[in-house]
Amino acid sequence: MGIVAWFRDLRGSPREDPFFEAPIPPERVPFHVAIIMDGNGRWASRRHLPVIAGHRAGTRALKETVKSALRAGVRQLTVYSFSTENWNRPPEEVDGLMSLLEEMIDSEVDELHEQGVRLSFIGRREALPPGLRAKLAESEAHTAGNEALVLYVAFNYGGRGEIVDAVRAALAAGVSPAELTEAAVAANLYAPEMAEPDLVIRTSGEYRLSNFLLWESAYSELYFSEQLWPDFDEAEFQRALRAYASRDRRFGGRQEGRA
Repeated sequence: MGIVAWFRDLRGSPREDPFFEAPIPPERVPFHVAIIMDGNGRWASRRHLPVIAGHRAGTRALKETVKSALRAGVRQLTVYSFSTENWNRPPEEVDGLMSLLEEMIDSEVDELHEQGVRLSFIGRREALPPGLRAKLAESEAHTAGNEALVLYVAFNYGGRGEIVDAVRAALAAGVSPAELTEAAVAANLYAPEMAEPDLVIRTSGEYRLSNFLLWESAYSELYFSEQLWPDFDEAEFQRALRAYASRDRRFGGRQEGRA
């Protein structure tokens, strides 16, 4: 017996859940989804666990979200992992986050490679420990040929800092202040090949961007989830995708065409 039929037998009609609805038309699936993964600390606190336990649970949620994105047909996924402001957190938490990223690379890169995921890290790498910087570069090289999904990990990242760095890079390349254009800035962002996010998701019930992809998200659709990041699952991801699919996007008043 199929699962839909099983629920019909149990309750008389299919359960009201995104998994039981018709698939999202491919043309309405966002090409690029960006996520502010918020709520790890609160998740741990509510369970009387150390904060690093919340971050570990968050890495498991990320692993499942990558799989959900692949199944949905999303082609780019950007996640906010460590902001430039996070250096102000307790030293033991910062050290734990650095170690956790190294562990994640060691344990997950081969599986991501098998899934066709290309890894790309965006942010200011020069402030990171040399060993971690080496691992970032190695994982990027290992997955460079993959095309199913690009996973951008924003680590030691800040949106304002990215804009400053892009302007500095453009000026250093010989662009004069008088000739500085939006195109010149965009060409010098951390990942100039990145598509602008179609959808930005923030978890944990907070309603702000927190210095995330400020340049790139000028016309992104926003979705705010009440779930703490470690509890974020495929059902909630689907709700976000369906909310996006139901909207008519506008760019400065111009409505995006829908098939």
